[in-house]
Amino acid sequence: MIIQKRLLKFILNANWILFALAVCAGLLTESPEFTMGIICGGLITTINFHLLYKTLKQSLTPPHLSSHRVVLFKYYIRFTATAIIIGILISGKYVNPLGLFVGLSVVVASIMLATFRELTILIFKEAV
Repeated sequence: MIIQKRLLKFILNANWILFALAVCAGLLTESPEFTMGIICGGLITTINFHLLYKTLKQSLTPPHLSSHRVVLFKYYIRFTATAIIIGILISGKYVNPLGLFVGLSVVVASIMLATFRELTILIFKEAV
């Protein structure tokens, strides 16, 4: 259980750090539309990740166990809202699609960083 908490804490912190770095890089090097894509995509995925965490935590905490149907229903509501928001952003040409893709990749990048970090911890722990 300690590894899971450490992973979650790292991912939650890394989401915001990577998001801030991506926005700063976009502001310094790219157009405003590209940077707005990074901001919108990063906010969408980070907020979705936090809402998923909250839903799962509430659903799996022993006094308030909920049905898997409730969890899936909330997931599909979030998924549909995300698809609508992304569709509006792209079709209205409010953001650069490539910038949006970069922003949407923030959570994936933080999960990959957390995985590599845990693997190196395990490898070096076994080597000692």
